Amino acid sequence: MLLNVNGEERDLAATPAATLLEALRAGGLTGSKRGCNHGVCGACTVLLDGKLARSCLALAVDVGERPVVTVEGVSESGLSEVQKALVETGAIQCGFCTPGFVMALTELFLRRAAPARDEIRAALSGNLCRCSGYVKIVEAAEKLAGGKR
Repeated sequence: MLLNVNGEERDLAATPAATLLEALRAGGLTGSKRGCNHGVCGACTVLLDGKLARSCLALAVDVGERPVVTVEGVSESGLSEVQKALVETGAIQCGFCTPGFVMALTELFLRRAAPARDEIRAALSGNLCRCSGYVKIVEAAEKLAGGKR
């Protein structure tokens, strides 16, 4: 099936019952992770039509021509500003949940150039991290927001 992923048409092999996550991963885009099968952990988060979406819950066939942005596509070259902020503050821990946090923060900063702490925390509320207390992740977002004020 043809999907518009990270600004280009990609021919991904997928069964009619495949989730978007399965299709992406089978097509070599392994940044999005399967942390659950219920859409509650956020590790599989992508942008679909510019909005956050759990790729483990969406059927690939239902996506059609709508643009999908994965963690691999948030920057055209090198790391995005969100990714740099997470690295600089040591907010990446084991890294499994990092793609979901990158996507949540990317979407937040697309909506709000300088979000307040409560907005940052709300934007991150759909993502689970099993090895951090979220302190460094929030710190990274606040650092980035502070640079835009």
